[in-house]
Amino acid sequence: MAYKGKYRVKNPSKYDGNPTNVIFRSLWERQFFRWCEDNDNVVKWSSESVVIPYKCRTDNRMHRYFMDVKVKFKNGKTFLIEIKPEIQTQPPKQPKRKSQKYLKEVMTYVKNTSKWDAAEQYCDARGWEFKIFTEKTLKSLGIRLLT
Repeated sequence: MAYKGKYRVKNPSKYDGNPTNVIFRSLWERQFFRWCEDNDNVVKWSSESVVIPYKCRTDNRMHRYFMDVKVKFKNGKTFLIEIKPEIQTQPPKQPKRKSQKYLKEVMTYVKNTSKWDAAEQYCDARGWEFKIFTEKTLKSLGIRLLT
């Protein structure tokens, strides 16, 4: 189930952008926003502020990839972070019969890998790092899913 809502920024000086228009598109994103605000090592953070052009391998056309989060730390490192469920970061397992559901999952995975390849190149060109955070990554950071 997808959750979406407006996030209320507690510390506007830490947010890089308009703190009155921050949208979360999953509960994991909302919890990560809280983590960014509460973490003393985070200097600046923003949501969907970086837009990366990419060519999707499903239709060979150009699209725009809105990064979930950009985070800058005290040590000077900057990360672009995509927050995805673990299952969506793995290629779908091929069933005995190729169903519409399976074909849709394959197309989504190919689209995501197109985005991630473009994000890697974008970050490399700027000396940043691209990371995909799953629920396992977030839990390892001490982030719990609170409803």
